[in-house]
Amino acid sequence: MLDDRALDVIFRQARTHNAWLPRPVPEETLHQVYDLMKWGPTSANSSPARVLFLRTPEAKQRLKPALSSGNLDKTMAAPVTAILGYDLEFYDMLPRLFPHDQSARSWFAGKPDVIETTAFRNGTLQGAYLIVAARACGLDCGPMSGFDNAQVDAEFFPGGRVKSNFLCNLGYGDTKGLLPRSPRLPFDEACTIL
Repeated sequence: MLDDRALDVIFRQARTHNAWLPRPVPEETLHQVYDLMKWGPTSANSSPARVLFLRTPEAKQRLKPALSSGNLDKTMAAPVTAILGYDLEFYDMLPRLFPHDQSARSWFAGKPDVIETTAFRNGTLQGAYLIVAARACGLDCGPMSGFDNAQVDAEFFPGGRVKSNFLCNLGYGDTKGLLPRSPRLPFDEACTIL
């Protein structure tokens, strides 16, 4: 098992950040985050997540019109904003990603409901893995909804193949901007063992 320090960094002491220190995130760190994230499990190793890391002021300006007012300032101040999307044609990669069953592509091709459900579910899982990986690499995270998905898709994923799911600001959080820690449900209220 990981030691308490690692568990604190990844889970117990990690917080959702809304304020950021003016410290850039090196490109190498984003590669490290993805290189950890990619190992998280997905159905049939489908790996539908697609991540667009916005680091430049120009890229952030393209995102700005799609943000809700409550997310605007913190997103513009974050060193990086990741757009977590999911690829609706993920199944075309299955012959490479799931090589021990070359029929896997047929499980999805021509089945839009199965494609959407699988891509969204597994892309969301991968987004959670990104948060854990980012924290493990020394970054703070600010995941959020509160944006116009259709506007983001039109601006950043115009072909329709990739759909946005959620945003995650990344960087080095300014603890002065933290809200008080909110409670979590205890085991007996959230879990049942049968």
